[in-house]
Amino acid sequence: MQFQLSLTAALLALTGTAVAAPHEGSAFIHDYDADHDGQVSRAEFDAGRVARFKATDANGDGWVSEDEYVQEYSARLEQQLAASDRSTEKKVEERQRQIRQTHVRFGVLDKDKDGKMAKAEYDLSGARAFAEQDNDKDGIVTAADAATTAARQLAARQAADKADS
Repeated sequence: MQFQLSLTAALLALTGTAVAAPHEGSAFIHDYDADHDGQVSRAEFDAGRVARFKATDANGDGWVSEDEYVQEYSARLEQQLAASDRSTEKKVEERQRQIRQTHVRFGVLDKDKDGKMAKAEYDLSGARAFAEQDNDKDGIVTAADAATTAARQLAARQAADKADS
């Protein structure tokens, strides 16, 4: 039951946003705000996603394997953890949790279950992530959008945690 509820919560979160930290509020803006104006336009986001897909597709074969996906995220996660003031123990726990979630996320994003994330599958997840962050649906993710989204995500996590109890 615990596993099913946790998986359900993860899948619900994935349908609204890519659960990984880069798609949470301020991290989303930090990662995609190319012109450093404190907000992310859809054009900035799309350009960032194109670059990230190319970087993730380490061997340049036009699709992303699960290993490539996990390795790319692991590199970003290590940077985040290095900047964190969490204890070593908490960093280890967070690393394990995030990497497990990354494997789950790949499985969800690989819609045709062929073990390859095609660019179209990758783009679909990006479109969902942007839509989730763009709370007022004006094509620009602002700090206000991010704050509203973060509050909504926190409430969903708290509800899921309560259901798990």
